Amino acid sequence: MKTILGPGIFLAQFMGDQAPFNNLKSICLWAESMNFRGVQIPSWDPRCIDLKQTAESKTYADEVKGIVEDAGMEITELSTHLQGQLVAVHPAYNELFDGFAPQEVRGNAKARTEWAIQQLKYAAKASQNLGLNAHATFSGALLWHTVYPWPQRPAGLVETGFTELANRWRPILDVFDECGVDLCYEIHPGEDLHDGVSYEMFLEKVDNHPRACLLYDPSHFVLQCLDYLAYIDHYHERIRMFHVKDAEFNPTGKQGVYGGYQGWVERAGRFRSLGDGQVDFKGIFSKLTGYNYSGWAVMEWECALKHPEDGAREGAVFIRDHIIRVTEKAFDDFAGTGSNEELNRRILGI
Repeated sequence: MKTILGPGIFLAQFMGDQAPFNNLKSICLWAESMNFRGVQIPSWDPRCIDLKQTAESKTYADEVKGIVEDAGMEITELSTHLQGQLVAVHPAYNELFDGFAPQEVRGNAKARTEWAIQQLKYAAKASQNLGLNAHATFSGALLWHTVYPWPQRPAGLVETGFTELANRWRPILDVFDECGVDLCYEIHPGEDLHDGVSYEMFLEKVDNHPRACLLYDPSHFVLQCLDYLAYIDHYHERIRMFHVKDAEFNPTGKQGVYGGYQGWVERAGRFRSLGDGQVDFKGIFSKLTGYNYSGWAVMEWECALKHPEDGAREGAVFIRDHIIRVTEKAFDDFAGTGSNEELNRRILGI
């Protein structure tokens, strides 16, 4: 077994225009002061990193890595959540998602998809240049508007949708394989990969590609009423990343999973700062440790109530206290009597 790395922090929700959140150096120094050890970098934010330059220049990649290390931190992974979302977009969501893309491809779905695919390929090489072995993204969605089967789905619709999704991602997965980096899909509502079953359908379509891995975030499963501990039993061999994020689900006589179009504060299911929700993190850290997960535990702060800096300060302590330093000996070694083959055979009567 290995001890999980951490605590790490995903910078996406903390970046801003005011110091210390407005550049990579200052936010890393801030994160270190909060007792984090690693930073997960949003690759779309130029205040943090130039993704294309990191892919094309090892010198620049070393400079980025040096900034982080000079602050006493490590880079845990890069993220292309926003770009991955744009690999597959149903036309109903074109305007909502256009803001994730640069101005020159907005309003042009084909050009936007090509841009997103290239971004993912840059991310593979950038991760390699930074010495990373895992990368976070979203799958995008062609079928999400049909997630509830009304009106009735035409026969073959899901099959066609997953075939197309796989066709778009397979060349990207091959580039990640060439670079020696696992591509980790965050299983998330709004994506075609939103639970275990949908992930398995995709995995079959990409011929069980060795790089089609998982980012485990239990908060999304709480809101779906999915057994997030059993999920680890099913998919631990594919889990390469871990977002430590809390959530709660409190259904009432007026609303449940779908939330009644309410904002985050009013929803029955909502994200919370670490320790304020319902996730059994002792169970999660125990299972991941038992299955030899050796990656980072990274806090993703999303909370409709608590101030982000309070969530970060408390979150670093929360993760540190949940990481299990693995034992190097069995607890009952004191009672051991030694062993050899002759003794074993006598005990068995053979």
